[in-house]
Amino acid sequence: MSRTTRRLAVATAAAATAVLLSAVPAAAHVEVEADGAQALAQDVELTFTAESESASAGITQLRVILPKGIAPSDVTYEDGPEGWKLATTDDGYTVKGPAVKVGGDAEHSVVVRQLPDAKELVFKTLQTYSDGKVDRWIELGESDDGHGHGHGNEAPVLELKAAAPGATTVSPTPSASPTPTPTPTATETGLSPTPQAADTEQDEDSGLSTGAWIGIAAAVLLVAGAVVLVVRRRGGAQQ
Repeated sequence: MSRTTRRLAVATAAAATAVLLSAVPAAAHVEVEADGAQALAQDVELTFTAESESASAGITQLRVILPKGIAPSDVTYEDGPEGWKLATTDDGYTVKGPAVKVGGDAEHSVVVRQLPDAKELVFKTLQTYSDGKVDRWIELGESDDGHGHGHGNEAPVLELKAAAPGATTVSPTPSASPTPTPTPTATETGLSPTPQAADTEQDEDSGLSTGAWIGIAAAVLLVAGAVVLVVRRRGGAQQ
């Protein structure tokens, strides 16, 4: 084979390889990343990047199912596509809004109050497009074929470093303010009531009010006065 023929064969093979590679679509997926991804770390910002695999519709929503150890109330929205907002669900949260441009990726970030004590966290994600199509990134690592290639849409996974020495789990996120407890009465607490209240209670216990006793005393005085007057008159008549 001449040198020219060999060069032509190599060039042809390279061109064919390029055509084959260009014919294979890029594998879309959802990734999650975090600085300081460590077990029991607090106030950690997680960034999710959802790649598009649609040539005709833009991404409008991402629904993230939180792993065990992270409650929806422990997540706050940090940033995302323009006009997108976060809403919590029973098992995670959704971020949604106007569709991103066709073919564009949707990236958003949230802050987690504290990461659980685990080696890795799996965030199953449902990715919705403006045409109603849904990509389900929910497959677990067991779907791997043993050669580093998974089958189906694998869920994003965040690897965690071991917890720092002395790190502990913080208290649960405070819930809504509890219903105010009624103020106990003096009888319930066993404390002595005020002097005025004590006098009132004694009057009530005796069966007669203070006004009634005053009336009785006045009547006694009137009767005594009348008796004295009668005695004096009788003494004067006898003289």
